Amino acid sequence: MSNSGRSARGPWTITFLEAAHRDPLYAVFVLAVAMGLRRGELVGLRWSDVDLDNRVLHVRQQTQRRRGTLYDDAPKSRRSRVVPIPALCIAPLRWHRLRQREAFARTGVAWSEKGYVSATRNGRLVEPRNVYRSFTRVAADAGLRVVRLHDARHGCATLLTAAGVAPRVIMEILGHGQISITMDVYTHVVHDTQREAIRHMDRLLKRRLPGA
Repeated sequence: MSNSGRSARGPWTITFLEAAHRDPLYAVFVLAVAMGLRRGELVGLRWSDVDLDNRVLHVRQQTQRRRGTLYDDAPKSRRSRVVPIPALCIAPLRWHRLRQREAFARTGVAWSEKGYVSATRNGRLVEPRNVYRSFTRVAADAGLRVVRLHDARHGCATLLTAAGVAPRVIMEILGHGQISITMDVYTHVVHDTQREAIRHMDRLLKRRLPGA
């Protein structure tokens, strides 16, 4: 994993989400950090894909821009997936839905469950590149190291690995096409954890062994 990927976890993540709290795309950023959705999956997410009562999210498509046209396509792995929604995502999503409905009502746009989670006040789909721009702007304004939106996905994999989640489960959550992709992150985090454990043991022994 790149150094930029390492920065998108732990204290960085907490500080970023605190800074993004008032951003119109806050709920989208929470999903990026907590669930590791790809940018196209975040942009292509519809309210009909989000079951807040049962805390389940269906990743059915991703939205891309090609040759000047936005279009929906299958997820990168070419298969949909169903993922439990972390508790920390529920309130931001409920609040985002409420504010979106109010904004639509003010502009005379009909709100629909089939509509996009990432939408402007006029009901238009948010440009994928604008999601990235907002993400980097929030980080920069907060004095954080600016990383790619995709690094939040790597950060999610890192946090899941550090929490002891099995690689196969991480693969299903993130929609990796191959287990080898997941294992690259898993192995890196395990090695980091091992090195930290050895450093901790070394510090303890140095304080207790004569001449150490």
